[in-house]
Amino acid sequence: MLRTSSEILAPIREKVEAGERLSFDDGLVLESPEAPLPEVGELANLVRERKNGNAGYYNINTHLNATNICVYRCSFCAFRSDLRQAKGYWMQDDAILERGREAVENGCTEMHIVGGLHHQAKYDWYRKVVSLLHDNYPDLHLKAWTPVEIDWFARLTKKPISWVLEDQREAGLGSMPGGGAEIFHPEIRSKICEHKADSGRWFETHRTAHQLGLRTNCTMLYGHIEQPRHRIDHLIRLREQQDESLAAGSDGFQTFIPLSYHPENNKLGEENNLRKPSGLMDLRQMAVARLMLDNIDHIKAYWIMLGIGTAQVALSYGADDIDGTVRHELIYHDAGATTPEVMGVSEIERIIREAGREPIERDTLYRRVERSGEGWSVGEKITAEA
Repeated sequence: MLRTSSEILAPIREKVEAGERLSFDDGLVLESPEAPLPEVGELANLVRERKNGNAGYYNINTHLNATNICVYRCSFCAFRSDLRQAKGYWMQDDAILERGREAVENGCTEMHIVGGLHHQAKYDWYRKVVSLLHDNYPDLHLKAWTPVEIDWFARLTKKPISWVLEDQREAGLGSMPGGGAEIFHPEIRSKICEHKADSGRWFETHRTAHQLGLRTNCTMLYGHIEQPRHRIDHLIRLREQQDESLAAGSDGFQTFIPLSYHPENNKLGEENNLRKPSGLMDLRQMAVARLMLDNIDHIKAYWIMLGIGTAQVALSYGADDIDGTVRHELIYHDAGATTPEVMGVSEIERIIREAGREPIERDTLYRRVERSGEGWSVGEKITAEA
């Protein structure tokens, strides 16, 4: 039995203990300051340990943001650049291959590839980013392109999303990240990223990816101008899509990552005088996500955005994954993140152990990674109950 005792949480506690699905109104209760955060966290930890035991997952990964030049001007973004700005860049073949070489030499199993939508770049260049890396470093899993980018590729090629995804998979795409979700509700989305792919297009892309057998992640950007009802709406839409994908026989979303908004160096923060979400808000969003997303196996505490201390605590507030070494991350550091630019395996394992969890290295698809002097290999897929 749990130790929670608050009257406001009693009906939710009964549902969680019985393994029943929570409603929209339940979500609003969990978001309320009247619901004691330690008790919400305790409920989330129950679900977390049911699904993932005492595991604290991590991977050895690197990021590739091949260009920051972008046609869109999302108000929350500090990463993008105009073509003529001094900070603008566009990586070509040698630089991309060098990043792949560095990743392999440092034992990475995954490269996370996202970036700007360069108005002078043809679709073939974006495809070549994937094919170059896959052809030269075939053991490196390429997790690439958000639905915003896939939508842009569909516009460039005048092809359907299914064609783009199949072509990318042929080039070497292994799975997709969850970015570009931001907040789905049009009241907020229209104010923070009005021109890029809308929520319908975001879901169409992931639904199509699932139908093609591609695993994908999902996210939510919180702590800016949205309200609790927008966040719960967002989570329920993800849950409904996962229901649909699972019913169709696919594995669907494998990980949800709550992304804490950073207000530095972007229009949204400046115009609304916003501050970074507190650690308490970060922990509540982690816990609420774990409780609402009953059909998604993993919740990630992205240490780059949360900070190491909050990410550690999050491992007892619903999260079972802390991400990885994250070499060369630019997007959130440009927005003011003060976390290290890379973290070593020994440090990752230490902070997971300090949080009372068992460090387990996994690959992108949640298979256990085994390392020896001869390199690394993957074992069987880690079950949700492991």
